[in-house]
Amino acid sequence: MNQALFDILSWINSWVGSWGWAMVIFTFLIRLVLTPLDLKSRVGMRKTQKLQPKLQELQKKYANDKEKLNAKTAELYKKEHINPLSSCLPLLLTWPILIIVFGAMRTVANKELLLQLTQILNNETPTLEPFLWIKNLWMPDSLFSSAWPDLGTLRQISTDQWKEWFNGLETVPALLKDLNLTAESFDGSTLQATIEAIQNAIVNGNAAYANAVSANAGWSFNLLITRLTVVKEYNGYLLLPILSAVSQIVMTKVTGSQQGQEGNPQAASTGKMMTWFFPIFSLVICVGYSSAFALYWVAGNVIMMIQTLILNKVLDAKEQNAAIAGEGTVK
Repeated sequence: MNQALFDILSWINSWVGSWGWAMVIFTFLIRLVLTPLDLKSRVGMRKTQKLQPKLQELQKKYANDKEKLNAKTAELYKKEHINPLSSCLPLLLTWPILIIVFGAMRTVANKELLLQLTQILNNETPTLEPFLWIKNLWMPDSLFSSAWPDLGTLRQISTDQWKEWFNGLETVPALLKDLNLTAESFDGSTLQATIEAIQNAIVNGNAAYANAVSANAGWSFNLLITRLTVVKEYNGYLLLPILSAVSQIVMTKVTGSQQGQEGNPQAASTGKMMTWFFPIFSLVICVGYSSAFALYWVAGNVIMMIQTLILNKVLDAKEQNAAIAGEGTVK
C-alpha cells in the first residue's frame, strides 16, 4: 500500500511538475475516497442528535439507577435502529489511512533528501523543492530547521533507505571514501554514528553547507525540556504547523463532531479531550516532520471543512424532502 501511494504521488508530480501541488491534489483524492465514510458518520450523528430529547428523559427518569438507564438507553437505540458508534466509527477508520499516507510521504521526502545529500557530497548546490514561502518542501516549515538536509532530519531516514541509497550510488563521493563506509555501516546499530560522521565530514569540507545548517547567534530559546535555535538558512516561518493546529480546531467546530454526544457523558468527555488532543498532536508532528506532511494535514482539514458544508446541505435537503413525504429522518 505504501508503494502504491508513493507511485500515485510520483505520477501526479510528473503531471503537475510540483511536489507541493501534487500533495494538494493527492490530499483531495484521499478525501474523495473517504467521502462515503464521512457521509455515514454525518448520517449517524444526525440520527443521534434527533434522539437527544428521549435520551434526556431517560436520564431524568432513571437518574438513580445506572443499570436501568443503560438498559433503557440500549433499548431505545435498538428501537430507533441507531448504532451509538455510527457517528465516530467511520472517523476512527480513517486513522489507518492517515498512517499509510504518512508512510508514503516519508518515503518520498527521504528519497528526495538523500538525492539532495548526494549533490551536497559532490560539492554541488542541492536542488531544493520550494513551495510558497517554504524553501525546501522536504524539510520542516520552521525557523529551527535548515533548508538543507540537517542531522535531525537525516536521523529520521530508515536503515533500508540508507542502504538502498548507498548501494545505488554510481560513484562514491570522496567524502564517503575518506570515511571508509560500506553498506554495513548503515546497519541499525551503527546507523546513527554513521549519519553523524557524514554530517561532520560535510560541515568540515563544504563551507556552503556549514553556513546553511549553522545556528544564528543570539537566537536560542531554552524551553526547559529542549533548546531551540534559529538557523541562518532556516526553511520557513512555522506557518504550516500553526495552521495545522488552527485548522484542526476550526474543522472540529465546522464538522460538529461534538453533536450527538449530549446523551452520552462518556462520549462527550472523550470528544472534548479529542478537541484539544488533535490540534496539539498535529502541531507536534508538523513541527518535526517534512513540510510536505504538514501541507497534507492543512489541505486535508480545509478540504474536509468544505466537504462537510456540502454534505450538510445535501443532508438538509434530503431531510426536508423526507419530512414533506412523511418518511422521517435520512437513512
